[in-house]
Amino acid sequence: MTAPLQTRVLPAGAEAVEQAVRVLAAGGLVAFPTETVYGLGADATDGRAVARLYEAKGRPPFNPLIAHVVDRKAAQALASFDADAARLAETFWPGPLTLVLPRSAGCAVAALATAGLDSIAVRVPGHALARDILAAFGKPVVAPSANRSGHVSPTTAAHVAADLGGRIDLIIDGGAAPLGVESTIIACLGAPMLLRPGGLPRSAIEDALGRKLADAAPARADNAPRAPGQLATHYAPRTPLRLDAVRVAPGEALLAFGPTPPAGAEDAKRTLNLSPRGDLVEAAANLFSHLRALDAAGASAIAVMPIPHDGLGEAINDRLARAAARR
Repeated sequence: MTAPLQTRVLPAGAEAVEQAVRVLAAGGLVAFPTETVYGLGADATDGRAVARLYEAKGRPPFNPLIAHVVDRKAAQALASFDADAARLAETFWPGPLTLVLPRSAGCAVAALATAGLDSIAVRVPGHALARDILAAFGKPVVAPSANRSGHVSPTTAAHVAADLGGRIDLIIDGGAAPLGVESTIIACLGAPMLLRPGGLPRSAIEDALGRKLADAAPARADNAPRAPGQLATHYAPRTPLRLDAVRVAPGEALLAFGPTPPAGAEDAKRTLNLSPRGDLVEAAANLFSHLRALDAAGASAIAVMPIPHDGLGEAINDRLARAAARR
């Protein structure tokens, strides 16, 4: 960007929706809450707006974006649905599920947004404000997490402002994002495959399909991923993470889980508990905000207690593993 922008912050409401539509129509960037995390929106059909979004985030242009639409009919204008995709859309949309599908011949989304792939990632969000913006705008909106690329995802408007203030046009403050982790991504390009665990548990998807999901290996940094969130290093604070910690070393901060602290917890530089009662839903909602707070504690590392892998624990552990990857 050539010069800092004057980033406006508006409370959620009718005026904010109207202003969001004006900014999007002019090729600008708007951050708004979804049920998962805050998204950074741009007109998906405007290649220049999409390029601005990549620049504002510092996002690699080979990393594709999710096109958000208001309903399934709008999604069908962008992508081809097989029987599995149709079943998942019928069951879980609107909601925290992204489907990677064959791009339709008449798809209006800019090629830059799909990283030149013949597939496209689409989602119908469940957050009322996001849906109001999409309905009023009338076109698909790409909306990756509203943070600098690779940083911890934002769950409040303040998180967005800390990362992108002066780089985007508008932030709409709709309070904390309810789920706190990104959408689950399923590729329906053959047998359904889990590309990224997220706010919709694997078990619910497998129940809807009547069979197990295949797993995809993370994309290497030099390979084009099929969907967001597949890079081995992602969601990362600046402070190193030490996973499955059963003891806190001197100078470390502690990301705790459950009622029983590990050895050395009393000497932690700072402690935040994802869920003192061991609730994975509460833990997911707190994950990114707690990581951001501990990242600011000036600790030598963040010790992370073990977290179960069932239900939303799969998504939490996925994000922690990517955040801990060497950069």
